[in-house]
Amino acid sequence: MQDKEEMTSLVTVEKKLNSQGYTHDFTVRGGRLCTMDDDSARTYSPEETTIIDYFRFEGESNPDDMAILYAIETSDGTKGTISSAYGTYANEDVDKFILNVELLGKNLVKGKK
Repeated sequence: MQDKEEMTSLVTVEKKLNSQGYTHDFTVRGGRLCTMDDDSARTYSPEETTIIDYFRFEGESNPDDMAILYAIETSDGTKGTISSAYGTYANEDVDKFILNVELLGKNLVKGKK
């Protein structure tokens, strides 16, 4: 498991996950998880998606700076990350998609990465 002292910033965690093969950036469009690759963008349903881990971040001076980063693996082995803010600034599409994955019981296979 990661050292909590070392994994305090979003950038640090993203670099660590990238070194572990989580190289794709995901977004959600039309209720589907999408890779953000220009040439070979792929899409996935909640059934094709597993949340491997997640990391929460809180702003030191502003509670509005709270975010969550998910490490994701898809059914074809594509690994990457997606993030969302909390509260007012949350990405509703991302939050709905993640909730659908969680409702399927495909969330948090902690320690697999």
